[in-house]
Amino acid sequence: MTHIPVMLPDVVRLMAPHAGGVYLDGTFGGGGYAVALLEAVPCTVWAIDRDPDAIARGAALAARYSGRLHLIQGQFGDMLALLAENGVAALDGVMLDLGVSSFQLDDSARGFSFRTDGPLDMRMSRNGRTAADLVNTLPERELADLLYELGEERASRRIAHAIVAARAEAPITTTGRLAAIIRGVLPPDRSGIDPATRSFQALRISVNDELSEVARALAQASELLAPGGRLVVVSFHSLEDRIVKRFMTEAAGRAPSPSRHDLRGLAARPAPRFRLLTTRPLRPTAAETAINPRARSARLRAMARVVA
Repeated sequence: MTHIPVMLPDVVRLMAPHAGGVYLDGTFGGGGYAVALLEAVPCTVWAIDRDPDAIARGAALAARYSGRLHLIQGQFGDMLALLAENGVAALDGVMLDLGVSSFQLDDSARGFSFRTDGPLDMRMSRNGRTAADLVNTLPERELADLLYELGEERASRRIAHAIVAARAEAPITTTGRLAAIIRGVLPPDRSGIDPATRSFQALRISVNDELSEVARALAQASELLAPGGRLVVVSFHSLEDRIVKRFMTEAAGRAPSPSRHDLRGLAARPAPRFRLLTTRPLRPTAAETAINPRARSARLRAMARVVA
């Protein structure tokens, strides 16, 4: 399956690329957003992806847009250092699509999906601990806490208990077996969402340290943006969106004032360096979700650096 960029027209509109601008696609994936920017105006795009497969796939695009598209393998939470190594100190826009790419989901060997059986891996960068390491070694209580906190799974304790019982018989090494264990604990959801969805999300987030990466990326992107530069972020679940919302709200000076009993309220608040471009998250249209069901949970938020 080809990866379909989510809310692409909205992303390009809010990035507002201009000729000669320098932009970062922090989650290159299949290159859809990067290509859209390159086709919109004569600009330069730097693209980061922690997945070596994505960088390899992008070689043909880099050749097509020689001198304008530059690929870097690494984590977007390290964008400051990665760009500095390449002589880039400022950007006119940063785009982050926080979802797992279709290439990763559809490759059973990567172990991201419960829809096809494969090794229980889930590593985006292909190094470090795997999801199998977590489900086979974490104490039951820690596993339950992980599923609850990162997957918002209310049945986390029942699932963790079932996983610990199953691994006592034999190590859990495949996505199919883990999904079957979870489905044996939870009844089918009326919404049609697979009972394994939240648990797989939790494990993937933990394996890749995704929430910390998002927080680091937002902070570094705000430092890299030139006056007028824009940050556009597409998130796919409430944990990510909460981090993005809080960061942008505070950056734009929209955070609630301290209590009148709090002495910090007496200090003058610095002028905000950013302004919100979206006061509420944008959502995909019904037409888009009909074509691309994976877009249904997307939320888009954006802000711009204030021009002094």
